Amino acid sequence: MSEKEVLHILGERIALGESAKVSFNVAKLHTQNTIDVPVIIERSKKPGPTVLITAGIHGDEVNGVEIVRQIIAKGINKPKKGTIICIPVINVFGFIHMDREFPDGRDLNRVFPGGKGGSLASRVAHKLMTEIVPHADLILDFHTGGADRFNAAQVRIVKNEIVLDELAQVFGAPFIYYSKNLNKSFRNSCYKLGIPMLLFEGGKSFNIDSTITNTGVNGTKRVLHHLEMLGRKFKVSKPKKNCVKISDSKWIRANHSGMFKADVAVTTQVKKGDVLGHITDPYGSFNHFVKAPNDGYIFNVNESPIIYQGDAIFHISTKLES
Repeated sequence: MSEKEVLHILGERIALGESAKVSFNVAKLHTQNTIDVPVIIERSKKPGPTVLITAGIHGDEVNGVEIVRQIIAKGINKPKKGTIICIPVINVFGFIHMDREFPDGRDLNRVFPGGKGGSLASRVAHKLMTEIVPHADLILDFHTGGADRFNAAQVRIVKNEIVLDELAQVFGAPFIYYSKNLNKSFRNSCYKLGIPMLLFEGGKSFNIDSTITNTGVNGTKRVLHHLEMLGRKFKVSKPKKNCVKISDSKWIRANHSGMFKADVAVTTQVKKGDVLGHITDPYGSFNHFVKAPNDGYIFNVNESPIIYQGDAIFHISTKLES
């Protein structure tokens, strides 16, 4: 058997047509218990691309984890050709404690590509980048909005990348958001290696939303179908709406502290001056109208009932791509 037909990953050899669950050994707890992250690998007998599907870089973003869980549970990860590698929870420490960060207080998505002798988060990033990522031809990475900020389903990519543009449109989320790669992020490190990534954002932390989950699962099926990797038993549906491409945006921040209620939902198209929500006090003496500063789409809404002056409460598009 040729070397090309065998996947050498995390100390294991996996041939074409084989399935495996290998351990991504992260570290030991202070009790000396080992923490292993399962990596689920499915290989077709027919050679083809390798797609890496990840979630849980932030431990509190459970909706992304649920998307990858469904992809595995439904058998979508069993390719017609090529290889699919799934890591449902990268930051298992954060997932256990329902915390965004690692135990060392670091945001894993700000320490890439990491280092072998660095902090705990840095070591995990380094192992991911050296032992798993180089095998991938495409990465689908699933995230949610932070805290109570609910993101509309969106795919984030950089501008002027033909391959990413095509794949993002195939995915079929309601929005494509053109955003720069952040320094030391997972996406930026993969970009530097020349490995394309679709970063999916949808929902909010500590929450599983069925609409967001369905969008993520269906988008994955469309991408795998496009790559001729999706199993024959799965049907692929077209997106219900045309994708809106956002090239620029701004956060609307609260001018007052108080109790907050949004009057518009994510994906809503608004006009300048439209009332988006209300900030009130507990005593019935104050009522501030939050209005749209421009025409655009609302693609993030803060769902916290209590806000403080300066908090981000809406994310609105300011410029669209044709």
